[in-house]
Amino acid sequence: MENIKSTSHTAVKNTDSVRKDRFYQLLKRMTDVGISLVLLLTLMPLLLFISYRIYKKEGKPIFYKEVRVGKNGREFIMFSFRIMTNPSKVIWAFPPHPFPDSWMDGVPDEFTFQRDVHCTITPTGKWLKKYHLHKLPRLWNVLKGDMSLVGPKPEKKEIVDYYNDWQKNRLKVKPGITGYARAVRGDNMNYTERVNYDLYYIHNRSVKMDMKILWNTIKK
Repeated sequence: MENIKSTSHTAVKNTDSVRKDRFYQLLKRMTDVGISLVLLLTLMPLLLFISYRIYKKEGKPIFYKEVRVGKNGREFIMFSFRIMTNPSKVIWAFPPHPFPDSWMDGVPDEFTFQRDVHCTITPTGKWLKKYHLHKLPRLWNVLKGDMSLVGPKPEKKEIVDYYNDWQKNRLKVKPGITGYARAVRGDNMNYTERVNYDLYYIHNRSVKMDMKILWNTIKK
């Protein structure tokens, strides 16, 4: 009889947990759509100004498109304002191969993503990067549902291809424009630390936590 009661109590707790998670997911998506839509409309004059400045000073293309990996390993195109010269943009697009044999067990701690030193940031790009304005087009990714306002950093496909089973857990949620790891530590961490922060967020995420991360990001 005690075992039956214990099993019943566990089942109720699991059901409540599923309901809370579904409610959170619904509220999170509504928040993503509402905030991204309002920001896109409100910032439209700024977006048009930046687009015009890039077009006049550096020429086409205005946007830089990258293949990133989202929830459950689904690939999507992430948009940003172009901050590099066109030759540098081509160099930047090259995959960072070859990887050492040690990557067979997953992305190592000492990994840092570095591109060719000859990549040149444009004058407009320096200004955009300083204030992180090059990320504004990603609000469109949030509105589409590829990304969320808050979540793990969207990773490149070439890196995800080498994830071990533990690292793949960070793909259980949508990537975000900002996230817990970046809000707490910025970019000053090794890869295992970043994954640990991402998994902590995934296991403890809530509306309150998302709002705190957004507020900390705005302050920084």
